[in-house]
Amino acid sequence: MIFATLEHILTHISFSIISIVIPTHLMTLVYEIVGLCDSSEKGMIATFFCITGLLVTRWIYSGHVPLSDLYESLMFLSWSFSLIHIVPYFKNYKNFFSKITAPSAILTQGFATSGLLTKMHQSAILVPALQSRWLMMHVSMMLLSYAALLCGSLLSITLLVITFRRKIDIFGKTNNLLISSFSFDETQYVNFAFRNYHRYQLTQRLDYWSYRVIGLGFTLLTIGILSGAVWANEAWGSYWNWDPKETWAFITWTVFAIYLHTRTNKSFQGANSAIVASMGFLIIWICYFGVNLLGRGLHSYGSFTLNI
Repeated sequence: MIFATLEHILTHISFSIISIVIPTHLMTLVYEIVGLCDSSEKGMIATFFCITGLLVTRWIYSGHVPLSDLYESLMFLSWSFSLIHIVPYFKNYKNFFSKITAPSAILTQGFATSGLLTKMHQSAILVPALQSRWLMMHVSMMLLSYAALLCGSLLSITLLVITFRRKIDIFGKTNNLLISSFSFDETQYVNFAFRNYHRYQLTQRLDYWSYRVIGLGFTLLTIGILSGAVWANEAWGSYWNWDPKETWAFITWTVFAIYLHTRTNKSFQGANSAIVASMGFLIIWICYFGVNLLGRGLHSYGSFTLNI
């Protein structure tokens, strides 16, 4: 009872903090106030530790790694976004991810704590197939890869918006907001030539970081798929069964393999490879939520259809 209460408190604290962090981030887009930027970064650090405490608490009182259903996986995904957010802060790098990771963390955590998943909030005994040492290895690698790939894909989408903003009228009014979100030290543009040079630098940086983050996510995804294959052989007697989750995981892996391949070709760097990464953004969500929406296949534990 004590652990359940503590988990409930930590959930609301982390959600409240991150709800304050996002408006603060939006204010920093308009007003260059150092104090606000620093406060938002510290808020995300506090959120990270709250979610960490929540997951550890749930692990202690449930007796198993909190990765067994959709609610727990969403909380871990929110934790992953928070982790990606704070790493550049401690490394003293320019944080290109803050405008992506903070909203992503609150959306995933908000959905996890919504009424749709109420029945999953209480930890249950694991089904036999999940009572394996491979649970933590496989699921954690998959969710960490999803977080990294989503962040990299969103950077690529931002690159496309900036590159083609003249051709897309709908983004015309938000052009300055998007550029300032990922800007360097220069925020004032003296003339057209300088703006173009700044834009070129910005797109190059976005392309670079998108490639680096997607490369990391692809490595984690590969490890997750391989560990899942070993686990599947132990649980079901076959390394691969082509059920919906496995099929979409393979499609996701293929799409980002294509991205990494095209990105190594200089003639396809920038917008061309970013288009592939942008497609991957949608495919990741299909892979992650598809089985849970359908409630079918060998990976249908904790699906919507069983719990709403």
